[in-house]
Amino acid sequence: MIFALQLLLSLSLLIILHEGGHFIPAKLFKTRVEKFYLFFDPYFSVLKKKIGETEYGIGWLPLGGYVKISGMVDESMDKEQMEQPAQPWEFRAKPAWQRLIIMIGGVTVNVIVGVVIYSMILFTFGKEVVPSENAAYGVHCNPLMYHYGFRDGDKILALDGVKPESFQDINKQLILDDPRQVTIERFGEQINIDLPEDFGQLLVDSGIKSGAFSLRIPFVIDSIVPANPAFHAGLMKGDSIVGVNGLYTPYFQEIARELRNHKNKVVHMHIVRAGASISVPVDVTDEGRIGVAPRSLEKFISVDTLHYSLAQAIPGGFHEAWETVTNYTSQLRFLFSKAGAKQVGGFVTFAKLFPDQWDWWAFWERTAFISLVLAFMNILPIPALDGGHVMFLLWEMITGKAVSQKVLERSQIVGMILLLGLMLYGNGMDIFRIVTGS
Repeated sequence: MIFALQLLLSLSLLIILHEGGHFIPAKLFKTRVEKFYLFFDPYFSVLKKKIGETEYGIGWLPLGGYVKISGMVDESMDKEQMEQPAQPWEFRAKPAWQRLIIMIGGVTVNVIVGVVIYSMILFTFGKEVVPSENAAYGVHCNPLMYHYGFRDGDKILALDGVKPESFQDINKQLILDDPRQVTIERFGEQINIDLPEDFGQLLVDSGIKSGAFSLRIPFVIDSIVPANPAFHAGLMKGDSIVGVNGLYTPYFQEIARELRNHKNKVVHMHIVRAGASISVPVDVTDEGRIGVAPRSLEKFISVDTLHYSLAQAIPGGFHEAWETVTNYTSQLRFLFSKAGAKQVGGFVTFAKLFPDQWDWWAFWERTAFISLVLAFMNILPIPALDGGHVMFLLWEMITGKAVSQKVLERSQIVGMILLLGLMLYGNGMDIFRIVTGS
């Protein structure tokens, strides 16, 4: 429910603002706007009210929203209106430059919203980073990384000879930049590990979602869930778990991995409590858990918070927005691979961008991300999207000849079929992953 509420609120805000980006310049250029809707309203509306010449409403189908502008070929496919002579208040009667501004208004607002939100996040919350040198216990490796010579506890020093600015950059650069060599420190010795070409694609093909590396931290119990195995076994807050059965390690990720290998079994947890070592038998659930929460990363690793004045936050917001768009576009190349296509998702995937507990920082950060993604996707030169209309308008402005009404109508139908197909595919993949548990 929290996932759904966050997604619904985020998309509602972005849809209203996006459509407002079309509505405002249309009004400024004295173009009639017949409808302004949050969500689609086939057959009936949940709520509607006509003010002046515009009907404002909320539809029942939460797949987007729209403004219906008089004299424009759009998703309403109002051919009857388009067969009549053009009226002065209609979109088609306006100069091409005015129509262009109306069409790019939604994308422009999405970009502005993304920049403003990122700026306000930096100004209000700052930015938390973990400098790579602060990874005191090294990294925990995804199993795939063992095949390339990495080991738990390695410290990442450089990628292609360049020191990463923060630990967060390491996973991102491994996927997007395809580094050919990683310099690590292991037991005080520097080692260079060579990587194959297209390493980012290899990571995507392997299905890695949480990153090649995570920060390795000791396993100290912070809380225990009542009526769970750890509670019944007598484990206590502050206990340090240093081993499971024959595996002796004080690190959370290795212990958690070993527990997942012993689902529905009894294991012997090796504990250090008040300086004394004890061994406790504990049942493991069918999910590979015992019902404890470890102390947070910040208890063991220094996390730097960068603070921003308003003057610093504004250019910082532009930088964050630019990085978001460039990283997103860099990842699009993976969609054309078999593994990348399998990771396409719909509303469930978008909902999972948000945390399972309400967190205003996370809500606004994800909303800024979605706003910029919507801007990028909408400006693509695909019929039925804003970018498709922009493409035809630019053709008209360059050649001096407007695209025929028939071409516009047919391209709109093709675009709508394409978008519907992509939407069905994405949401179908969500359903498939839920059913199969993949």
